[in-house]
Amino acid sequence: MATANPSIAPVVQLKPPEPSVLKRAARSLLKAKWPILALFILGAVVFMALFAAQIVPKDPNRQNLVERLFEPLHRDESGQIQYFLGTDGLGRDLWSRIIYGAQVSLAVGVMAVAVGGIMGTTLGILAGYRGGWVDDFIMRLADIQLAFPFILLAIMVLVVLGPGVWNLVPVLGIGQWVTYARIARGQTISQREKEYVEAARSMGAGDLRVMLRAILPNVIAPLIVIASFNVASAILAEASLSFLGLGVPPTVPTWGGILNESRDQILAGKWWPAFFPGLAIMLTVLSLNILGDWLRDFLDPRLRGK
Repeated sequence: MATANPSIAPVVQLKPPEPSVLKRAARSLLKAKWPILALFILGAVVFMALFAAQIVPKDPNRQNLVERLFEPLHRDESGQIQYFLGTDGLGRDLWSRIIYGAQVSLAVGVMAVAVGGIMGTTLGILAGYRGGWVDDFIMRLADIQLAFPFILLAIMVLVVLGPGVWNLVPVLGIGQWVTYARIARGQTISQREKEYVEAARSMGAGDLRVMLRAILPNVIAPLIVIASFNVASAILAEASLSFLGLGVPPTVPTWGGILNESRDQILAGKWWPAFFPGLAIMLTVLSLNILGDWLRDFLDPRLRGK
């Protein structure tokens, strides 16, 4: 009988280690290319918002009717650029107002998504996990809100409460909770009967612990993608309501408010007071949408190896 040669060891093929999340994200960004430009634009907007007080050349609310409607790259008598983006109808520096406007737009967008995301995710997981009358009640609330035009609801509430950031954020947040609730509910229904949930129950975990520690981490990925898109939607909604005079007080520079103040100048052929805040809104929203598309593909396990 032949004996096995002990000097020949069996060949064991080791699986290469999985790359870290940061390495996979960097590789995916380099492959997609466009999200890199979107990240650069958003980084510039966030930098302007955080350090507006240090980088603005002039007081955004200082009026000087003698210098009203100066064109972009206006130079003073010595030949140096005095107003990079020109001035508005009240002689205020447009570049400084756009930089300060980034603060309000980003703050409102992020806070509104936080309010809507927390509210909608909580109600959606609760509806999907408990089912029965709890599910029916929450989903009927969602149907009622979807049947009512959001912009009309926002206008009605803000007319009663008055303009202001702290009135605007809850209105925009409540307008977004339905999307998170529906997605969280569907994901929870597909997860609640799986083995790891049953194992958590068998180990004595209560319903709250199961929802927070077992279900939430497995349903959060699509909600993050939705949040990236909804920040862009909230920025657009804030600009629209500020354009109507219902967003924030006129003394606070916002991109939508600057557009509202430039209506008369557009009719007079002065294009820059409306063009530059509109460009800021477009670039910010477009960058958020591009990053949302990339994030959706990056978090999709079916595309993980592509």
